Amino acid sequence: MKITRIGQLRAALGECPVWDAENGRLWMADCRKGEIHSIDVQTGVSETYELPAPIGSFALNATDELVVALKSEFGLYGLADRSLRILGHIGDSHPNLRLNDGAPLPDGSFVAGTMHIFRQPGEEPLGGLFHVSRQGQLTRLARGFGVVNGPVVHPELPLFFVADSSQRKIYRYTIGHDAVLSDRRVFVDTESLGTAPDGCCFDSSGGLWTALVHIGAIARFDAAGVLTDRIDLPVKHPASLCFGGPDLADVFVTTISDSGRLKAEGRLDGALLRIEGSGYRGAPRPRCSVGV
Repeated sequence: MKITRIGQLRAALGECPVWDAENGRLWMADCRKGEIHSIDVQTGVSETYELPAPIGSFALNATDELVVALKSEFGLYGLADRSLRILGHIGDSHPNLRLNDGAPLPDGSFVAGTMHIFRQPGEEPLGGLFHVSRQGQLTRLARGFGVVNGPVVHPELPLFFVADSSQRKIYRYTIGHDAVLSDRRVFVDTESLGTAPDGCCFDSSGGLWTALVHIGAIARFDAAGVLTDRIDLPVKHPASLCFGGPDLADVFVTTISDSGRLKAEGRLDGALLRIEGSGYRGAPRPRCSVGV
């Protein structure tokens, strides 16, 4: 197994890696800085798009757009003219509340959730899990999440997985028409590993991978939620991951140097990493078609 750095980018809060198979590029966000980067993984050269900070997440949309989750609004960002069109507001506002991780769904819609930090004991979190339909309509799917991370749909089954990092758990739902969620169950509890789960993705064998943000590693869980693989990394806080490369055999990991709560000063903290030789291939992820 080989772990290397791509380029010289050093993110404060590296998140949401997305493999663009059509163009052979890796996209990622630096959420604190309000930046989205499109990176040539062979040369490390990147193009940067600036949006209002903080960014929660994004997804590739159509051919020249991104769906973006900002602090409390969703929008469409045009790559050619760098324009931003707001689709809707989540309806809750608080200084410690913002949108966080998100992902496309198989029907071309988008889902993202919030993080509500620094809550008082017993204080219920605001926000929740939100869905942006292909028509650009915004609905709330669920409440009660402290820090949403890693939403992802199983590549073959109608199952939706999402982490609540504040509870150190990954939940599994059945997902139906219009992204209606039911039958919530705990899939993985990472408390015994001494960490919260963060970003997630699937491999082609149905294994769910997640970044173990507090212990410098990524991990794979099988269909029963049993840990099968762990890869330790030369960073303190990996945040998210995706499979990529021509045959989806590489794993790309975004990392943190200063998220506002987590800080690290190592040489590779904040870098984009590539892992070769994991022994797995990724499951293709859908692309959004919101407003198309």
